[in-house]
Amino acid sequence: MITIAGRFVLYLFLIGIAGCASLPTETISNPPIAATRSPVSVDDRPVVAYVLGSGAARGFAHVGVLKILEEHGIRPDIIVGTSAGSLVGALYAGGIRGEELMQAALELERSDVADWALPNRGVIRGMLLQRLVNERLNNRAIEQLDIVFACVATALRTGERTVFTRGNTGMAVRASSSFPGVFRPVTINGQEYVDGGVVSPVPVAVARELGAEFVIAVDVSKLPKEDANIDSTLQVLHQSFLIMSQAMVGAEIEDADVVIRPDVSEISLMAFDKREHAMKEGEQAAQASIPQIKQLLLQKARDKRTRRWNATIPGY
Repeated sequence: MITIAGRFVLYLFLIGIAGCASLPTETISNPPIAATRSPVSVDDRPVVAYVLGSGAARGFAHVGVLKILEEHGIRPDIIVGTSAGSLVGALYAGGIRGEELMQAALELERSDVADWALPNRGVIRGMLLQRLVNERLNNRAIEQLDIVFACVATALRTGERTVFTRGNTGMAVRASSSFPGVFRPVTINGQEYVDGGVVSPVPVAVARELGAEFVIAVDVSKLPKEDANIDSTLQVLHQSFLIMSQAMVGAEIEDADVVIRPDVSEISLMAFDKREHAMKEGEQAAQASIPQIKQLLLQKARDKRTRRWNATIPGY
């Protein structure tokens, strides 16, 4: 999640370089909606979910994590993403995986997703990001993706967590990724939305609501530092916001079975030039978690088979 101090500095920077040009207004058919989905069910093994958290450029680490999980034969039945996690999750759910996903991440430039406009509650419109996602996914709606996908955003006026499960995938990702003060809020069906990380940086609860029995959460948030320099007002705000953010993350990941934390705290929110480093950190963190994941999956599978067997015994 973007910090208060980071948001302020980044906002001033973006205002300084923003141009006057903007893209024309476009009419969106099939806008994303927060429709109720039936819980996913699998008979002979636990339902597996990946939960990919917020973190802007640190979210490139998600790509490395997914690559390693794929190589070890671990497959999700559900993917839940917020902010940067929604972008990576949507592409993965749509069939862009492994080396193809790595290559797509390496080729992504800031200019591919930043359509500058005059400051008006944000200096990036986000339509380029929306189009990029839809083009990559051949304009498939969320419900048409290969894997069940849910995208988390925040309703700006009510502060409610919103989970998009149907409709325009690119627009849902755009809403989920709209950093307050940087990206403009996204209007969907008369309601404005901003970054999902504002209320749910690692939305494990959403995965459980969709039927997940085994949740692998990926946390790419920034940790507060004991030795941080906090001599100025902005530094105090920055450190305080990190503490609040980590309290939210901690509460959410308590219900995950496995939490993967790539070492990306030193990567700034807009450091696209550090994406390869972030992906490598994701690979390393995922590789270290593989033994635990496989052990827990086996135990969960045994437990589920036992429960199903016991259910067939009359009077049990």
